[in-house]
Amino acid sequence: MPLRGSAAVAMWWDIAREHRAEFEDWHSHEHFPERLAIPGFIRGSRWADASGGDGFFVLYELEAHATLTSPDYLARLNDPSPWSTRMMPHHRDMVRSLCHVEASAGGGVARVMATLRLSPQAETAEDLGKWLHAQLSALARLPGVTGAHLLRTEIPQHATTREQAIRGGADAVADWIVLVNGYDAAAIAGAVGGQLSAARLADHGAAPGSLASIYELRYTATRGDL
Repeated sequence: MPLRGSAAVAMWWDIAREHRAEFEDWHSHEHFPERLAIPGFIRGSRWADASGGDGFFVLYELEAHATLTSPDYLARLNDPSPWSTRMMPHHRDMVRSLCHVEASAGGGVARVMATLRLSPQAETAEDLGKWLHAQLSALARLPGVTGAHLLRTEIPQHATTREQAIRGGADAVADWIVLVNGYDAAAIAGAVGGQLSAARLADHGAAPGSLASIYELRYTATRGDL
């Protein structure tokens, strides 16, 4: 089964060690229930840097890209709770991408996730997209891998929200995103270093500067779980 829905919110940020315990408590027991109560939100997952660093990756799977400009979602973004207001300033180096799901192979939620952030060269975007589409099915069938997905960011036009203002203003964004997840950390690392290496991406039209990271699952829930 592929990613649920046709859109997603993909986010990366750092949380300092002294705030991590409270952050995960808040994120699990308040923030996830708030987000998953919004019509159009299907599933959320939180992942921590597999190397033990301060980074987190969070993915929300959505029914449609229009959910991102829905009155319910914007109202939530502009009315953070007191606990959210206290936690938001601790989100360092926020990257927040509002995405279409371009392609998805495999599915489910396994314990390891690689995220790859990249941009195409303008003249080779179509060719790079076709090549990445072809890679997903092959990646998802590898031993140790359970899913591979391609997201493309499209930022809706709306005013800066209260949550963004608390974090210091507009968030950074990723352009194209490849996600590879599975149950074997070595297999995920091998996919990133092999089929999706910086050299192979460049050969097929990616701009310099792609960024790969590997995370381990901390928590996941669907609307029906909460």
